[in-house]
Amino acid sequence: MSESKNHTWPQIRTAGYDGFVVTFGDRLSGSANSAALAFRDAIEKAGWEALEECSTSLVSAYLRFDPLICAHDEMRAALENLVKTRDWFEAPLPSGRRLWRVPTVFGGAAGPQFAEAAGMAGLSEEEAKASIAKTRVRVQNIGFAPGMPYLGELSSEWDIPRQTELTPQVPAGGLCVAIRQLVLFPVPTPTGWRQIGQTALTLFRPDAPDPFLLRPGDEVIFVPTPAAARADTENGGATWELIT
Repeated sequence: MSESKNHTWPQIRTAGYDGFVVTFGDRLSGSANSAALAFRDAIEKAGWEALEECSTSLVSAYLRFDPLICAHDEMRAALENLVKTRDWFEAPLPSGRRLWRVPTVFGGAAGPQFAEAAGMAGLSEEEAKASIAKTRVRVQNIGFAPGMPYLGELSSEWDIPRQTELTPQVPAGGLCVAIRQLVLFPVPTPTGWRQIGQTALTLFRPDAPDPFLLRPGDEVIFVPTPAAARADTENGGATWELIT
């Protein structure tokens, strides 16, 4: 049964005296993620004076409000009314999303676990590269580290587990894979995800007006690029265009 036909979702939960979490599923799916993104966008456009912060996780939208401006029960009622306005699983994604094309070196020193990950997916290295390169993956969430995107979903063969031990360090811009998702690291980080490639993206720019390069709802195509041709220019040679 799809989420849109399952009356269990969405659910509104209290998050302290000044917050709520609205959840659209108990596991990650494309429809639950898009519902969370659409609902957050609707909250931000509602113009509620008491709203202080709004963000998303993979399948939820969170808001924090000023209880001196709006009582807790009143804010919950406003959320309940907003939930009822449409089928959020069918709602369009927010406008202003971008499609990024990101030069990516797969395998070799840039992706030391690419062959292992491809084998776990039942693919040759060339098949694995083609599978990823043809997939437009959505930025489902920013989290764990500043500007760090979780992207998905890949096709079902990429439903491979994380490692049981940590890789001591993946470099900034490293592309890693697990559980049908890709992640890009903004800073050198230990991880249980397998590193399959390398980009030259600067994902977190603290001095920029918008410090996060990628935003939830953006889509990304990872373009296979020879190591000698990798573009270490502004934005790592990536280009983007508006898609909505």
